[in-house]
Amino acid sequence: MPSERPIYLDYNATTPVDPAVFAAMRPYLEEEFGNPSSGHAYGQPAREAVEHARRQVADLLGAQTHEIVFTGGGSEADNLAILGIAFDRRERGRHIVTSAVEHPAVLGACRYLQRRHGFQVTTVPVDSTGRVDPDEVRRALRDDTILVSVMHAQNEVGTLQPVEEIAAVARERGIAFHTDAAQSVGKVAVRVHDLGVDLLALAGHKLYAPKGVGALFVRGGLTLEPLVHGAGHESGRRAGTENVAGIVGLGKACALARKHLDVEMGRLQGLRDELWRRMVAAIPGLRLHGHPDRRLPNTLNVGVPGVAGEDLLTAVPGVAASTGSACHAGRTEPSGVLLEMGLAPAEALTAIRLSLGRFTTEEDVQNAAGMLVTAVAKLGDVRRG
Repeated sequence: MPSERPIYLDYNATTPVDPAVFAAMRPYLEEEFGNPSSGHAYGQPAREAVEHARRQVADLLGAQTHEIVFTGGGSEADNLAILGIAFDRRERGRHIVTSAVEHPAVLGACRYLQRRHGFQVTTVPVDSTGRVDPDEVRRALRDDTILVSVMHAQNEVGTLQPVEEIAAVARERGIAFHTDAAQSVGKVAVRVHDLGVDLLALAGHKLYAPKGVGALFVRGGLTLEPLVHGAGHESGRRAGTENVAGIVGLGKACALARKHLDVEMGRLQGLRDELWRRMVAAIPGLRLHGHPDRRLPNTLNVGVPGVAGEDLLTAVPGVAASTGSACHAGRTEPSGVLLEMGLAPAEALTAIRLSLGRFTTEEDVQNAAGMLVTAVAKLGDVRRG
């Protein structure tokens, strides 16, 4: 990235496209433009490319190729999982269990089912670190529960959920289990059979592939009602001519993640912890939000007492990061996730999320920490003045 641009510490929002991913995609934006469904010489390379990418995604997840459905992104994958199961199994029951800190794609799909189709949704709480207690899920289950959906990693604070335990609770009762793994795939090991999940969603732009492409793992033998109807693409589970270049990019990104995962995990955790050490040593009262250990290796969500996160990031234009708040109708509101974790509204408004990635350097961490520390000191002087 050009030196005049801010240091990018918002990898949980989106990642840049890896140059190797772009190189893999380029032929399918130029000469290999055929429709994968065409039987002639132009269609065959496209079809082969799609199936090669399906194998690359399956290999990263420890799945079979027929269990991978390509989608238009992570939100579509979540909706296909939740609505697909709900419509397929509604004669068995209309109750869903999810957590209070899910991605809006999950919570929005659940609200839609409540509002338009008479489903009931039980939302289980999280503890002060953002983790779901599997026993809370067990207590929430009913005879008419058809789906449990709990994310693998929380996108704001990075907390990793005990998905294996929750999936086992659902499996004991014959209930389908879905996890949104958009934030965890490519950052930590995600193997569907180790996790015990039936459905798992991922998003290309969270792991160095382009935006607008994702995938859903659907365990073999599980049936879904499709959301997009038409021809028989994706084994009848998602109609529409395939986004060949995007799918190729997703496949290449998964292959890179599989190859470099262990090294990248260790490097990012080291940089994240160095960022925390530099900040906590220089900023009195700095608070960590999220689980201290069971957390994504790249994610640091912190709060500075008395300093609004929005004000802090505005004072540091040299760092591109996110706050834990959202602006609604001209006013800033605290993060719902942090409120669910028990933070007071004023405390939640102090949060900033610093998320590192493949192209983050040690120099970036040093410089970003220095700028943030300096800005906190200046904002403190202004308050005291």
